[in-house]
Amino acid sequence: MSRSHHAEPHYSSRNSWLRAVVLGANDGLISTASLLMGVAAAAPDSRFLLLSGIAAWVGGAVSMSAGEYVSVSSQADTERADLQQEARELAQNPQAELAELAAIYRSRGLDEKLAFQVAQALTKHNALDAHARDEIGLSDAAQAKPLQAAWTSALAFSAGALPPLLVVAGMPESGRLPALAAATLLGLGILGAVSARLGGAPAWPAVRRITGWGVAALALSAMVGKLAGVAV
Repeated sequence: MSRSHHAEPHYSSRNSWLRAVVLGANDGLISTASLLMGVAAAAPDSRFLLLSGIAAWVGGAVSMSAGEYVSVSSQADTERADLQQEARELAQNPQAELAELAAIYRSRGLDEKLAFQVAQALTKHNALDAHARDEIGLSDAAQAKPLQAAWTSALAFSAGALPPLLVVAGMPESGRLPALAAATLLGLGILGAVSARLGGAPAWPAVRRITGWGVAALALSAMVGKLAGVAV
């Protein structure tokens, strides 16, 4: 049996930024397209429709950015408080913390002697880092970064909002609704495939999931617009 001499790829380290990108782009595409679908179904003029789309884009991008910043900032505050508490415990009860770390390693399969040796070595190297990683579950890859999450979400939302805005700006009224639906579902399909690829997962389930919700959102928005039937 042949063995690879190269480390196999892992994708969990991408979770923090991948989640923000996928969520932002998905929200930008579906929310902007759904709003435009509903307004277009009520037969407004092109100028009003485009203005509505731009307002949805700007408001949505700011909302996504602010929401991610507040959410991730709260997470960062919690992480910081946990680390401060752990630092106090290490200063006040170093032996108890050493025993706690050794117990964690025993629970993961090491015998008592080896677990204690590993705990001693890691404590000597960087005690707080060892407890943050193995007791609290914090790591550099998963560390909360509020500003990164905020601008990533804003850019991703803007990228998602762009295709429906271009359709509205470039299509005549007669073909606007079908083109808007097609562009949105195509964009969602591409987004689902790319996110699955970046995450090392099969593409088809992600594409099916995201386009299914897109169809539902567009259909409901169009129905609301038709029922309203307001000519602007």
